[in-house]
Amino acid sequence: MTLLKRTIEKFVITLTFKEHMKKHNIIILALYIIAVSTFLSACNSANKQTGDTTDSVEITHKLGKTPIKKLPTRIVTLDIGALETLTALGVTPVGVPKKYMPEYLDGLKNNADVADVGSVIEPDFEAINAVSPDLILMSTRQERFYEELSHIAPTIFIGTDNKNYLPSFKENTMLLASIVNKEDEANEKLQALEAKIKSAQERFEQDSSKALFLIYNNGKFSAFGQGSRFGFIHDVLHIKPVMELQDESVHGQKVSNELIAEANPDYLFIVDRNAAVVGKKANLSEVENPLVKQTNAYKNQKIFYLDPNLWFISGGGLTSVDLMVDDIVKKLEAK
Repeated sequence: MTLLKRTIEKFVITLTFKEHMKKHNIIILALYIIAVSTFLSACNSANKQTGDTTDSVEITHKLGKTPIKKLPTRIVTLDIGALETLTALGVTPVGVPKKYMPEYLDGLKNNADVADVGSVIEPDFEAINAVSPDLILMSTRQERFYEELSHIAPTIFIGTDNKNYLPSFKENTMLLASIVNKEDEANEKLQALEAKIKSAQERFEQDSSKALFLIYNNGKFSAFGQGSRFGFIHDVLHIKPVMELQDESVHGQKVSNELIAEANPDYLFIVDRNAAVVGKKANLSEVENPLVKQTNAYKNQKIFYLDPNLWFISGGGLTSVDLMVDDIVKKLEAK
């Protein structure tokens, strides 16, 4: 009887232990699942916070480092040069600054499917926000709005470096190409453009004539030299400057009519600012005043008026750089 009792007690204990272990294992398994889920959730959260995902790439630019979506499809472009390059590569932004748009981009200006987001000087933030961009491209003219634009969407600075124009231009072109997966097309266009520039450089390096680049604005002149906003004729084409200029601001160095006459350039390149901004051309007699008429440029009919939409509004893109090279070469060949 005692043996039977002990056997029964042992059986009950065994069953009880097995039942206990079964419940224990279930609890352990549940805790394990919770721990793994928590770990994976934490990793995913960390990835989102750092931007470390397979769907994004970090872009380093003048104003910082910005993670952007790979192959963005809704691009707002406030810089005309970047706009030209994207257009040349077959990419159409969802928003562009249609005010002051150069004529050679009329296809975009008249495209009802492309939103008007203001101008290169004053972006329309409501219009930009309305198109839900996944990338905004900007440059010097919009630099003061960087923080505000960044609150709408990832924003990168894509302007050219005036002191390092060609390398900067090529770097920007390839950056844009990489963002939209058009590297092969960009390389092909750059190679053709570089060959054209090299040909122009070889020609102007043999030319002893010296030039002065001027912006005319309401009766006053501003001069731009090497490494400046309008140093293209010197830095890219290697046309010799008639004088060294110290003022490196975006507005150039104010110069008097007397200084222009004293410098006596062989070539005078002039951009009428009001023609671009206001749409009103300056009176030719005011620009070619008696002192300007004393220069070799005037005497030899070597004063060249440049398209303000191309030279003042645009620049730094595949289309404008190509047009600017052609413009100068053709003008000097014609006279």
